[in-house]
Amino acid sequence: MASNPHRGGAGGSLYGGAAPYRSGEGLSTRNAAGSEEIQLRIDPMHSDLDDEISGLHGQVRQLKNIAQEIGSEAKFQRDFLDELQMTLIRAQAGVKNNIRKLNLSIIRSGNNHIMHVVLFALLLFFILYMWSKMFKR
Repeated sequence: MASNPHRGGAGGSLYGGAAPYRSGEGLSTRNAAGSEEIQLRIDPMHSDLDDEISGLHGQVRQLKNIAQEIGSEAKFQRDFLDELQMTLIRAQAGVKNNIRKLNLSIIRSGNNHIMHVVLFALLLFFILYMWSKMFKR
């Protein structure tokens, strides 16, 4: 079979050697002579083009509806994330404020609680040491 550049054969095809686009019986594309334009040839023998156009129109309408739903969902999620971010900022400010108050109360009460903890730990270790010596015998 000979290669025809107007039919999308190997020589001079706009499609790089691939077969031409065919959407159905009676439709085919071809290159205009010496141009990058594509011409569409319609075969009048096949009258189901109106059905195909109606089907494509319905699919485009469905895709449009889906795109609108995706857009509204993206807007909802963006608003939700903005609200969540504001909530986290408020919570972070509250935690920071509470830590500051806790530090002030520790400074006001003095360092006696640290000495009590150290003395408790020493007493506990002494008791454990004595207990281990008693049961070793």
